[in-house]
Amino acid sequence: MPLFWRIFLLNALVLIAATALLLGPVTVSTPVLLTEAAVLTVGLAAMLVANALLLRVGLAPLQRLTRAMTTIDLLRPGQRPAVGGQGEVAELITTFNTMVDRLEEERATSSARVLSAQEAERRRVAQELHDEVGQTLTAVLLELERVAGQAPPGLREEVRQVQETTRAGLDEVRRIARRLRPGVLDELGLASALKSLATDFGGPGLSVRHRLDADLPPLGREAELVLYRVAQEGLTNVARHARARHAEIALRRAGPGVELCVRDDGHGTGDAAEGAGIRGMRERALLVGAGLVLGPGPGGGTEVRLIVPGPAPLPDPDRNGRS
Repeated sequence: MPLFWRIFLLNALVLIAATALLLGPVTVSTPVLLTEAAVLTVGLAAMLVANALLLRVGLAPLQRLTRAMTTIDLLRPGQRPAVGGQGEVAELITTFNTMVDRLEEERATSSARVLSAQEAERRRVAQELHDEVGQTLTAVLLELERVAGQAPPGLREEVRQVQETTRAGLDEVRRIARRLRPGVLDELGLASALKSLATDFGGPGLSVRHRLDADLPPLGREAELVLYRVAQEGLTNVARHARARHAEIALRRAGPGVELCVRDDGHGTGDAAEGAGIRGMRERALLVGAGLVLGPGPGGGTEVRLIVPGPAPLPDPDRNGRS
């Protein structure tokens, strides 16, 4: 029965009962007698309690729906209010869940397009850095080498210093190009790319080690790219914000899938809100149906876990009635 009719019929029942009592054994005198006042008070209290109970039971699913609407996050799929109540209430919750399903699907599709365009732009910029800027700096280095061989002794040392500065700039351009386009991922695979990533971020102030299982299941190119980008963003956050001295990348088998873990010994995230980098990691995780968990590590600091499921098993022909 719809909520409107339940409330209306209960109110009507209470009012009819009160009217019948007033027309029958219960009368109101002037002045009002104590027993009459007591009966009227009890009747009013009963009506209020019945209304309160009905509204509490009938509107409880709407309160759960309100909480879900204020806390829903499309980057954390699976959060749905339980369908409860009857009539319009259950229909409203079901409609809300259907709407969230559609929004999550549309967001995943649009995020995939955006990230695909982003990767294409990164490849283009990396190619231009390598072909244009890199080749130009290489030519400058060769010219400086020639000039240094012909320069007088007093000027030769200054030319050598310019050479070293140019060489450092060339190394930085190559490093940026590698981060924009992980060529080692395409050429040598995920394990080598993660090792190279740990080497790039390691330095005098931050020690980065890696622990990679040897028996990892085969993964698609998109899943490998998501794992690489999440590890890259995690180490970037460690280097920029964590004030950590040690960090670790771990990649292990998790059933048919894999689990990536990036942890550090820094000061943790505290109460800081999630930034664009973390939300970008969540969007990438959704592309491959992965789960991302970010929180404090077992020994302090911050830990990022990405669990990528394995490929869906192929259907069994025998179960489909085929021999």
